[in-house]
Amino acid sequence: MHVVIVGGGFGGVKTALDLSKDRRFKITLISDKDHFLYYPALYGTATGGSHRESSALLSDIFRGKDNVKLVLDRVTSIDPGSKTVVGDNGTYHYDNAVLALGVVTTFFGIPGLAENSFGIKSLAEVQELKDHLHNELIQDRHMDKNYIVIGGGATGVELSAALSNYLREIAEAHKVKHGKIRISLVEASARVLPRMSEKASKKVAARLKQLDVTIRTNERVEAVSADDITISGKGVPSHTVIWTSGVTNHPFFKENEHAFEFAPNGRIVVDDQMLGAPHVYVIGDNAATEFTGLAQTALHDAAFISDHLKRIADKKPLKRYKAVKPPVVIPVGSNWAIVEWGRITYGGFLGSILRRIADIIGYHDVMPIGLALGAWRAQFINEEKCQICRVAQSKGTS
Repeated sequence: MHVVIVGGGFGGVKTALDLSKDRRFKITLISDKDHFLYYPALYGTATGGSHRESSALLSDIFRGKDNVKLVLDRVTSIDPGSKTVVGDNGTYHYDNAVLALGVVTTFFGIPGLAENSFGIKSLAEVQELKDHLHNELIQDRHMDKNYIVIGGGATGVELSAALSNYLREIAEAHKVKHGKIRISLVEASARVLPRMSEKASKKVAARLKQLDVTIRTNERVEAVSADDITISGKGVPSHTVIWTSGVTNHPFFKENEHAFEFAPNGRIVVDDQMLGAPHVYVIGDNAATEFTGLAQTALHDAAFISDHLKRIADKKPLKRYKAVKPPVVIPVGSNWAIVEWGRITYGGFLGSILRRIADIIGYHDVMPIGLALGAWRAQFINEEKCQICRVAQSKGTS
């Protein structure tokens, strides 16, 4: 059976790895990037961590998997009738297709936001942010008046919590005097982490305040310029606005709307086999399932699809897809994390230990064990492009 998988994220990589263990499957994995991104660790790379904790080459992940063909291409269309997907560089025929393209950033039409904000959704965005933080110290010899993180979801919470310590470290490396570092986390809804319980949100809010992060809930960003940001009618001076909110389904689906049915949230309606069209499975962030948008959900979907396709090959009865609410572990500063697992909500040092364990499992879900352990160990490594910071780090460890 030839399975074409589109997307090199959690869902696509996990599906390909699981199917590669069965020699009856020929797998073509198409991605527009040559690397896999471990999104839960990108905030760490953005605040002085190693790029190896948040990325791995697809060629390294699939080394030795000779029934997996990696293709670097941008897929533009699909024809379920002829069982083909078309990319910029070729046409690919399939027996079954799995679409796991992930989501893209949207700026909701807010004036100036796209042009005057930073992101951390790719390695390029991470490096752009780090270069800005360092260049401001080198050229202006002072810190920004305000560092604004927009979006009180997991990424915004993780980044705002880690940012203060990182800014202090690089300011000291550049010998720039500073007072209190003003970091604000802006969230449009009534509380941070709105997808988690109110109990979890309160614990995280208290932790962020301990870290001197100002929380601004029930407030909306209205405009951003090179020098300031307008929040709920008030201007705030800032050259550092970081956008962690706002995602929408991959534009591939809208460009091929004839082939799919859309849910109100823009995701694709799938049946109890995760079919979005005949012989086309839609998983992860692209599917309108109950817990879409989480890496754990993408992994769960991938496990279901690989088992499903093996059942088809074995002519066994097929199972129905069942969404499962995954445990959530979100780090909030050093040695502290919030854990929500069923009815259990806990915040503290033990949570950070659980996050480290969860990362070992998460890395190994999408990487061979050697590569996974290397990525996990990289979480404890500092990495800077800035020569001044590298010298300071070497002195600190010597």
